[in-house]
Order: sequence, then C-alpha cells, then structure tokens
Amino acid sequence: MIDGLIAGRLMGDPEQRKGKGERSFVVARVRAQTHDGEPLIVNVIAFDALPCETLMDLRDGDSVATSGHLTPKVWTDKQGNVKPALDLVAHRVLACTLDV
Repeated sequence: MIDGLIAGRLMGDPEQRKGKGERSFVVARVRAQTHDGEPLIVNVIAFDALPCETLMDLRDGDSVATSGHLTPKVWTDKQGNVKPALDLVAHRVLACTLDV
C-alpha cells in the first residue's frame, strides 16, 4: 500500500453515492500534474465523514489536496495512448475556498 499526498484541481463536482448497506461515500476526480507538466487524473473516493463533507463543499475547478492510500493505474485515451492514473482512498482533504 502506498500512502500519498495529491494536490490539484477538481474536475467536475464531487458526487455523493450510496454503497451496499446504504453506506454513503463521495467520489471526485482531481487533475494533478507530473514533474514534467503532464496532467495526471486522480480518482478520489472518501468514506469517512470529514473528508466526505469537505469534498462536498467544493466545486469544479477548486484547488484541493488529499492524502490517503494510492493505487497506480493506467487508462487508454480515444487515440489509443496509454496514460497513467491514480486511485486514492482519501483519509484527509484540505481545501481553501474564497467567497468573493
């Protein structure tokens, strides 16, 4: 298991869902950048109350930092190019929203 910290911007609004036994959880997608500037998609899922609440307060494009357990993945785009991705089970979420 890999523990990690990911920072980036939300891609779309987070979604609250129900799992087996009606347990709720929140899913979100974060666009981060690799060291060479390439975009990296991080699929975030949160089960604990505080990370879920924090994610649900955010909107598309908001900056966010999440920490938790990472699982490396790959996906293939429409042109057939293999791209890296990460799945993260969030234990902590840090965000700063500004009301203007």
